[in-house]
Amino acid sequence: MSTAKTASKTVTKAAASLPEVSISEDGPVRHLHLGTPWIQGSMRLADPFAIELEYVQRMMAWLLFVEPASVRQRHALQLGLGAGAITKFCYKKLHMCCTAVELNPQVLAVCRSWFKLPPDGPKLRVVLADAAQEIRDPMWLGTVDALAVDLYDHEAAAPVLDSAAFYADCRALLSDDGCMTVNLFGRAASFERSVQALGEAFGAEALWAFKPTREGNTVLLAQRTPSRPPRAELQARAEAVQGRWGIPATKWLRVFKPVVTGANTTRV
Repeated sequence: MSTAKTASKTVTKAAASLPEVSISEDGPVRHLHLGTPWIQGSMRLADPFAIELEYVQRMMAWLLFVEPASVRQRHALQLGLGAGAITKFCYKKLHMCCTAVELNPQVLAVCRSWFKLPPDGPKLRVVLADAAQEIRDPMWLGTVDALAVDLYDHEAAAPVLDSAAFYADCRALLSDDGCMTVNLFGRAASFERSVQALGEAFGAEALWAFKPTREGNTVLLAQRTPSRPPRAELQARAEAVQGRWGIPATKWLRVFKPVVTGANTTRV
């Protein structure tokens, strides 16, 4: 999420308890908003199934930990649809089975009308539900290989769900080599607090983090089964990811490191 300089055009209005959904366009890029100038998702009009925002590209860092040939047999789950960038990319570019969970039905309607989100089908499903409740359904346990968590209210002050209990529920969704990526952003967000909660749920050795983007988004990755691949292996994976799917993965390795926790410090 980041701020938009262009004026928003109201698209539709959700129920009274949910924020107004709007879009704006800044040249070749369309943005989604939830009642404020904060950008909740973006799409490049000329390439609607690519990932436009840098932090959202980084949410795909789980690709560094799996064999590229295995990707199309995997399941991606996105919590918080935004403009649907992750789900669209995983479905159209990676050919994965994809699920997204979104609370606001108007976000889904706008994604379908304005952001090229394909209709539900055998390999794509959007569930309208509260993410914290939905992920407790036993049907999801152990079925997710790539879990993306990007849950913010319309003010984008901090993650809506950021507790050890929530992250433990997330971990239970993952397959043995599954990964969760989570976006941390906002004036009330706390890297230290989130790392503590993630470490409690996943274990201190399971965590990786990117340096913040220019806009202030920090993406953390948590592994169901902790691993520390050698640098050469990560480099080879990054080159394969970039070559196959066009994500700038080779530059990630300069800003993506294991999280080191100590008695009084946490660092990347």
